[in-house]
Amino acid sequence: MAHNAPPAPRIGLQPDAPGLRGGGTGGSLVRRVPFRGNLAALDLGTNNCRLLIARPEGEDFVIVDAFSRIVRLGEGLAGTGRLSDAAIERTISALSVCADKLCRRRVMLARSVATEACRQAENGAEFVARVQDETGIMLDIISAREEARLAVLGCQTLLEGGDGPALIFDIGGGSTELVLIEGRGAGLRILDWLSAPFGVVSLAETVAHRGDGPAERAAAYAEMLERMRAAFAGFAARLPAGSGSLRLLGTSGTVTTLASVHLGLARYDRRAVDGLIVSAEAMRAIAQRLSTMSLAERVALPCIGDERADLVVAGCAILECILDIWPAERLGVADRGIREGILRSLLDSAVNRQLR
Repeated sequence: MAHNAPPAPRIGLQPDAPGLRGGGTGGSLVRRVPFRGNLAALDLGTNNCRLLIARPEGEDFVIVDAFSRIVRLGEGLAGTGRLSDAAIERTISALSVCADKLCRRRVMLARSVATEACRQAENGAEFVARVQDETGIMLDIISAREEARLAVLGCQTLLEGGDGPALIFDIGGGSTELVLIEGRGAGLRILDWLSAPFGVVSLAETVAHRGDGPAERAAAYAEMLERMRAAFAGFAARLPAGSGSLRLLGTSGTVTTLASVHLGLARYDRRAVDGLIVSAEAMRAIAQRLSTMSLAERVALPCIGDERADLVVAGCAILECILDIWPAERLGVADRGIREGILRSLLDSAVNRQLR
């Protein structure tokens, strides 16, 4: 079942909430007492394991180390309800690398979170205990609401200016978060949100594999679209009507991958992608084109390759349905999200501790 919240600003991104005072507001007592030491944020998703280590600098932070690996923790979860032994081993291997970086960088304050795969899995708590025992990393299995809050906190600085409503979305491996907001900066307010129970891994595994011919690919994509329309239906019915002035910002491997295809990059370049504004119709056209390509054709695209070729079509279906329910003319692309949201929260938390 999807996780819903009534249309009220209850996720915690109020002007006085921790983490929303960054970005040059200035004048705050909190920012006059610098925190010394490295901070770290680890985001273990259904598909990826990502780590950021940062050094506070002024009212912001500077990244000093990073790690990202596709671990496919949720592989097979849709069919069995459990994290597989192979997926667990891959993930613990990646987390061991993270643990080494945390030690070598002398991190003073860290938060490590796990999302949909661990929320759903029967053996999620058992996995978390094993991770702590073998790597020393204490994973916090966060709620869908907290996941949405952190994603918005991490990427909202890239949202285009304007006073109208905006939709921020995060297409994950096991779920997709949609957050309706208004305002910007310190005035940002969450109006409504949804965590749909499909991400690129779970949607791809739910839709039966029919073969790789044109007809089979078209049928599979149509089923993916149908499932996502149903998953978004209740939230879509609550959205305000309008077009043209609507703002839209996406953070996920899907949008950064499609943005890379749009730019024709020979290899992924975060500096070119993070903060890019693309025509929504251009992104839809890329999604539709990728959905008609064979697996081998997708593998041959430099910004997709072996690791994403089998999952990117599911992401395309999710993105198309988001564009259907929120017909913005432009789509902002963010290569930032939960980890940056954690870092901003940690920065405020660390400074507030020093003030006590």
